[in-house]
Amino acid sequence: MKALLLENVHPDAHRLLEEAGLEVTKVPSALDEADLTAAVRDVAILGIRSKTHLTAAVLEAAPDLLAVGAFCIGTDQIDLASASALGVAVFNAPYSNTRSVVELTLAEIIALTRRLTEKDTGMHAGTWDKSAKGAHEVRGRTLGIVGYGNIGAQLSVVAEALGMRVLFYDTADKLALGNARRCVSLDELLEVSDVVSLHVDGRPSNSSLFGDKEFSRMRPGALFLNLCRGFVIDHDALRAHLVSGHLAGAAVDVFLDEPKSAGEEFRSVLRGLPNVILTPHIGGSTEEAQSDIGAFVGAKLAEFVSEGSTSLSVNLPQVTLPPAAGTHRLAHLHRNVPGVLAEINSVLAGHQVNVEAQLLATRGELGYALTDIGIDYPESVLTRLTEMDATVALRVLS
Repeated sequence: MKALLLENVHPDAHRLLEEAGLEVTKVPSALDEADLTAAVRDVAILGIRSKTHLTAAVLEAAPDLLAVGAFCIGTDQIDLASASALGVAVFNAPYSNTRSVVELTLAEIIALTRRLTEKDTGMHAGTWDKSAKGAHEVRGRTLGIVGYGNIGAQLSVVAEALGMRVLFYDTADKLALGNARRCVSLDELLEVSDVVSLHVDGRPSNSSLFGDKEFSRMRPGALFLNLCRGFVIDHDALRAHLVSGHLAGAAVDVFLDEPKSAGEEFRSVLRGLPNVILTPHIGGSTEEAQSDIGAFVGAKLAEFVSEGSTSLSVNLPQVTLPPAAGTHRLAHLHRNVPGVLAEINSVLAGHQVNVEAQLLATRGELGYALTDIGIDYPESVLTRLTEMDATVALRVLS
């Protein structure tokens, strides 16, 4: 089987897939839809990061595709509904770069609070300015976190250890960690926070979450950070509030239109503002995080190939069955309708095939069953299982 890894996926993933018996090809950049469609025709495993958009058309052009590894946190760039309908498992790394994003966020909060970027620019220009005006400690200041998921919650803990008072707002009911306090509304958080940091996910409802109205609600002299998704804020509105002096500074790591390669010019209305830190989507770009992501997602893909395990898949039912010696494993993905397991076992019993172990789980419209059987069975068993009305995909694992 062939694997294709795009966007400089970490070598650990390459190694794990090769050890699982796959022939691995690496491409350093993302591919557009036309090139990707041509590249995936005979690929079983596809590894991508955030710049590759996996559309329904691309998925339909890949008849051999078994699984996709998103070597990042988000899966917004993947048409998950189409992947599920085609029986393609999708895995991501929801935790591996959490600490890296948190540390960058804190570094930028401190840099903005101490006006380090402005002092640095002045020094390089030969200006010696020791004034403490506008520079503050982070201790005792209020951090407002919008989105209290994995990153937001860890940021809460580490910021509190630095002496910050932490508030958070999330549409879901989340347990507050440490002394953090949940706000009942976004407006409540904005009105009292010295620093506002966004850590929401990529669901469509978060599009344009922050615009002129939200920036106007923030305290005069507050700082704003976005290290989650580019489409959640209005950059023109942010610029206006920075230029007017209403906001004291900002740090932005993600953008709606990001260059596809290092040679392409980065364009933004935020360029040139002295009180703004701009970084090229590097929240999770540490060697530690990329190694962890490569190992984590690579291992999930390898386990799926060899054992049929869908543990932590973002779109298929999650099933893990310990491998048994001297058996073949049937991985049967099917529509979630009554009687499928009974039909599978009826086919096996009708062909005198003994079930050594079996596990099934359902998720939404899909069901997934792993069944270990003896190594001797007639090919007609596979034909009957494939022809079942509910079957989406059937795979035999040695």
